[in-house]
Amino acid sequence: MGPVQLFFNPHCSKARSARSLLDERGVDYELVEYLKNPPSRDQIEHLLAILEDPPEKLVRKDNRFKELGLDPSDYNDRGAIAALLVEHPELMERPVVVVGDRAVIGRPPERVLELL
Repeated sequence: MGPVQLFFNPHCSKARSARSLLDERGVDYELVEYLKNPPSRDQIEHLLAILEDPPEKLVRKDNRFKELGLDPSDYNDRGAIAALLVEHPELMERPVVVVGDRAVIGRPPERVLELL
């Protein structure tokens, strides 16, 4: 197993659950609080390249998305998604767990176990 990263928002119950799952199993991981330290475009593009979920799943289509007047059909390709998440990191779905050259969105949180 390669290095483990957890893209984390402490206000998200799913992210907290994923963190608990990793802690319970004694997994050593890097906690990435992406709202405090937003990832660069290169980092987001790398994440999209290794994500086992469809790229558009990385974008939260929540109230903030709607407030910004965004159209989900505009965010189906990696370039548009990366540009959006650089500008609005709060729209990144969470949690995301990266293990080596694989990543999953932890919804439900038990999905993180697929990579361990």
